Amino acid sequence: MEFRKYHGLGNDYLVLDPATAGPLPTPAAIRALCRRHFGIGSDGILWGPVPPAEAAPSSALSATASFGVRIFNPDGSEAEKSGNGLRIFARYLWECGRVHAERFEVMTLGGVVHCRVHAHGRMVTVGLGRASFLSTDIPVTGPAREVVGERLTVGGETLTFCAVTVGNPHCVVVRDSVSAADAQRLGPLLECAPRFPRRTNVQFVRVLDRANIRIEIWERGAGYTLASGSSASASAVAARRLGLCDAEVTVHMPGGRLRVCLAPDDAVTLCGPVAAVARGEVAPELLAPAET
Repeated sequence: MEFRKYHGLGNDYLVLDPATAGPLPTPAAIRALCRRHFGIGSDGILWGPVPPAEAAPSSALSATASFGVRIFNPDGSEAEKSGNGLRIFARYLWECGRVHAERFEVMTLGGVVHCRVHAHGRMVTVGLGRASFLSTDIPVTGPAREVVGERLTVGGETLTFCAVTVGNPHCVVVRDSVSAADAQRLGPLLECAPRFPRRTNVQFVRVLDRANIRIEIWERGAGYTLASGSSASASAVAARRLGLCDAEVTVHMPGGRLRVCLAPDDAVTLCGPVAAVARGEVAPELLAPAET
C-alpha cells in the first residue's frame, strides 16, 4: 500500500490513491495507519481520487465534479467534509499533474468543493459552499430552527453555543478565553452530547478583533487538533452571525493561521498553506493485525 502524507498547519492526512493503495482499508486498518507512535500517524485518511458518485452516492450534484474523495477519521468513521483535507487532496491532484492552475471541483459526502492550487502548490484555496445554522441540516435534535445562542450544560458548565454545518457538523462556543485544556476537557463531552445525533466537531472561540479570532479545536473522531479548515470556517461564520467579526477573518490556531472569506449568503472560501511531508509504502505487518 503506497501513501503520501501532507499537513495543513499541523493537521496531517494520508492520501491513499486507489490506483496504488489496493482495496479500501477496513476501519481497523484505518485506525492502525492513523495511530501515532505505532502507525504512520495522521488526523485522517483521504481515499481518492474516486468517481464522484462513489464519494456521494445519493447526490445528484456528483455529475458536476471532476473528482471524488472519501474522508475517514482516525477512529475509522467516515467524515462528510474536511477543509484542510480538501486542501491537501487538491495539492495531491496538482502534484500528480491531474490539475493545473484552473479551478476544479471535488465531490465529498458533504457536497461539492471548489478548489484552486497556487503559489507552486504551497497555497490552496477551497470554496466549501454555504454554511447553515438550521437544526435539520446539521443535525441538532428538537424542533426545526436556527441554532444560534442556545445553552447546553456539560462537565458542570453551562455553555452558550451556535451549531452550524459547512458540510459537516460544528458546535461553536464563544468565550472570553480559550485553551487547549478546555478543549480537551469539554470537547469530548460536547462531541457526544445527545443534542448532536451524529456527534459534532467542537470549537472554542475568542474574538481578538473584527478581523481576527483565535480557536481551540476538538474534532469528531480525531480529538484535539492543531488546526482544522472546516472548524476555522464554522467559527468565522458563527462569529459573524453573532455580530462579532467582519466578512474577512484570519483564524488563529495552534498550528497557524487560515484566511476565511464569507459571502453575504454564508458561502465560505478558505485559503492557507499545505506542506508535503513524506511518501512511501506501508509495511504489510502494520495492517496484518488490524485485519484479523
